[in-house]
Amino acid sequence: MVSKEALSRRALQIAERLIREYPDAKCRLDFTTPFELLVATILAAQCTDDTVNKVTADLFKRANTPEAFAALPTAALAAAVKSTGFFRNKAKAIQGMSRMLLKDFHGKVPVEMEDFVKLPGVARKTANVVRAAAYGLPAIITDTHFIRLSGRLGLTKNTRPDKIEQNVMALLPEAMWSSFSHAVLFHGRAVCAAKKPACDRCAVSKLCPSAFKFPHFRKGVEK
Repeated sequence: MVSKEALSRRALQIAERLIREYPDAKCRLDFTTPFELLVATILAAQCTDDTVNKVTADLFKRANTPEAFAALPTAALAAAVKSTGFFRNKAKAIQGMSRMLLKDFHGKVPVEMEDFVKLPGVARKTANVVRAAAYGLPAIITDTHFIRLSGRLGLTKNTRPDKIEQNVMALLPEAMWSSFSHAVLFHGRAVCAAKKPACDRCAVSKLCPSAFKFPHFRKGVEK
C-alpha cells in the first residue's frame, strides 16, 4: 500500500516533468470571451478541437452573445453545428444555456462551479475548461485523456470524472492544477495513446506503474 505522502511526491514529480515537457500547453479552442469558450466547449464533446474551431469561426460571426444564440432558430443552430456530432442535443443545450444566462445571470457566464453546473449542457469538466482558460482559475479538467492517464499513472483508482478530479486535486498544489491538466491532455494526444502508448519516448515512464506493460512492448515488437 502506497502512502498518501509517497503518492503526492510521485504526483508532484510527474506534474513537474509533464509541465516542463509541454510548456505551451493550453486550451486549444478559439474564443474571445468566456461565453464563446462555453459554447465551444459544449460543442467539443465527442468532437475534435480543430473541428469545433472551424465551426465557431463561422458561427461566432452570426452569433456570439447569449441574446443572439437565444434568438437563433433551433433548426438553424443545429444545422450550423452539425459537423460536431450530436448536433441537435448540442443546439438545444446551447440555447437553453443562453436563455438561463439571460434569465438568471444577467447574461454573464458565472464564475462559481455551483452556478456553472445549473446550466444546460454544462458539467464539471466543461465548467473547469472555462474557469481555467477564461478566468485563470485553478482547475483539474477531466477530459478523456486525463481520465485515461490519471489511471495509468496510478494517481487514482477511480473512473468517475468527479472522483478523479477530487483525488488529483488532493495530490497537487492548487497552482499546478490547470497547467498539469493541459500538459496531460497534450501528452495523451502526443505520446500516451489509448491503444498504443509510446512508453519508450515518455517523459514520465520511470514514474509510471503502467509503463512498458502493453502488448506491443511485452512482445518487443511495434505492431
